[in-house]
Amino acid sequence: MARRVGVLGGTFDPPHGGHLAAARAASAALELDRLLLVVANEPWQKVPSRAVTPAEDRFAMVEAMVEAATPPVHGLEASRLEIDRGGPSYTADTVEALLDGAREAGEPPPDLFVVVGADLVAALPTWKRVDDLRRTVTLAVVSRPQSDHPGVPEGWSAVQVEASTPAVSSSEVRERLEQGLSVAGLVPAAVIRCIRRRGLYAVSR
Repeated sequence: MARRVGVLGGTFDPPHGGHLAAARAASAALELDRLLLVVANEPWQKVPSRAVTPAEDRFAMVEAMVEAATPPVHGLEASRLEIDRGGPSYTADTVEALLDGAREAGEPPPDLFVVVGADLVAALPTWKRVDDLRRTVTLAVVSRPQSDHPGVPEGWSAVQVEASTPAVSSSEVRERLEQGLSVAGLVPAAVIRCIRRRGLYAVSR
């Protein structure tokens, strides 16, 4: 039987409670066997506009969040697929690598779900090789229960996932950290410890 695999990619600069809540909801709603938090090596849509924390630091934070998730999220993994591949990170390449990996292992192709926040749906047409993605994956759109569900561009196979995600963004967390403000309740404690250990976002060790 083909496994059900979710791909939740991102810059994770830093990962926060919203990412974890979305992952938890997607894993349960889609009955996933694996859910990969894929850390972008070079987020091509962000690199031109701002400095991005090194990929190894971002992966360490995601790994800390996954390992300390309470209760654990079924099948959740920190993935360095895009880091190890190097260069700009495109979801289409990651999906292709997962399909190739299954083929090389003699396994049936997995049922792939690309998990995105509702705020990213409008940007889908700008993604690289979007036609390849549309043909090979199911789009899982995570929305808050009280929010309007965005319309999905034509041609996608899509499902809606409702998640009680906190109203928090990575940019807000970075700003608070750089101002010396607390991010308790916004960022998992394990991620905060990782940030302090590595001296990220101008936070002292």
